[in-house]
Amino acid sequence: MEQTLLLNATYEPLKVVHWQKAITLMCQGKVEVISEYEREIRSVTLSFKLPSVIRLLRCIRIKRRFDAVPFSRANIYARDEHTCQYCADMPPTTDLTFDHVVPVAQGGRKDWENIVACCITCNRRKGGRTPAEARMRLIRQPRRPRRAPAVRVTVGLRDAPDSWRDYLYWNVELDES
Repeated sequence: MEQTLLLNATYEPLKVVHWQKAITLMCQGKVEVISEYEREIRSVTLSFKLPSVIRLLRCIRIKRRFDAVPFSRANIYARDEHTCQYCADMPPTTDLTFDHVVPVAQGGRKDWENIVACCITCNRRKGGRTPAEARMRLIRQPRRPRRAPAVRVTVGLRDAPDSWRDYLYWNVELDES
């Protein structure tokens, strides 16, 4: 099913929402429809064209800190460059895991300074011990990243509907022709 691009009242893209959420926001009077798909959704008494782009009627402030990197498995892997921090191997992501440098059983925390990317072999070898106890050395000490180590675009821009393009390509130079 089609997705809908949600814009702030200032026409800045906020996120992509499912078409059902877009219809709900329309019915609540919280958005205006900027663009529609050809496809229609029908109920017993109503018929809607699926919204392609909607804009909030009231501006919302985005409350996230731009300097804080979310703590996640993907960001740990990106910070460590998808490399095992014990043996420097670069296994496929499916064979990569993470390791608590100080095990939880010994009081280790789940944070940037205690978790590293690790291959399965080294993770099993280290077990529930510290690197010193397992006679293993870390390539580098884990630290909180200052900025996001990886930027991932959720929507493939090549596959984005044409109706979205005016709102997604703000930082691209336009041809003079």
